[in-house]
Amino acid sequence: MDSPDDLRLIELLERVAAAALPLPAREQAFQAFYDHTCSKMYGLALRVVGKREWAEDVLQEAYLNVWRVAGSYRSALSPPLAWLGLIVRSRALDFLRRRASERADVAVELDDSLAETLPGDGANPMDTRQASESAWALHECLRQLEARQREVVSLAYLRDLSHGELAQQLRLPLGTVKSWIRRGIEQLRGCMARFA
Repeated sequence: MDSPDDLRLIELLERVAAAALPLPAREQAFQAFYDHTCSKMYGLALRVVGKREWAEDVLQEAYLNVWRVAGSYRSALSPPLAWLGLIVRSRALDFLRRRASERADVAVELDDSLAETLPGDGANPMDTRQASESAWALHECLRQLEARQREVVSLAYLRDLSHGELAQQLRLPLGTVKSWIRRGIEQLRGCMARFA
């Protein structure tokens, strides 16, 4: 037996999916559905992704998906909150996978850029050895930086992005980007000096 809460959510989902209704009526039903469920779903998203801003992004994706697929909901299969929770959890896990993939891509780009610093086939073997050691030392020193700091330093120098462009691209305050780069360069200098 469905609870009155479930029955109300089922009715709202049916109205969202009803193509025969005028768009304002569907939007009003969607807003009521969102208002009734968003706080619980935000808590779920936050538990999965761990950061408020990420949870907000996940929630936006999840509710956009609800708007598109409301007609696929079947009350006989699950209560509306369970169905919605599955969507939110799925979007949160997708978000985490994308973040991990983006970080892996940055690491691969950095490795590729370091590999390009090695001289060509015609170089002196001593020059090749020194370049290889320098590249290895730089790679080791970069690995000692915190992940976000390494990402900012790498993007600044390998993609030649300004501090402002970095702050905008990474959605970080400009002051944070500047201080991470400054501290990262200081750490790299100290670390590279040990290899010299």
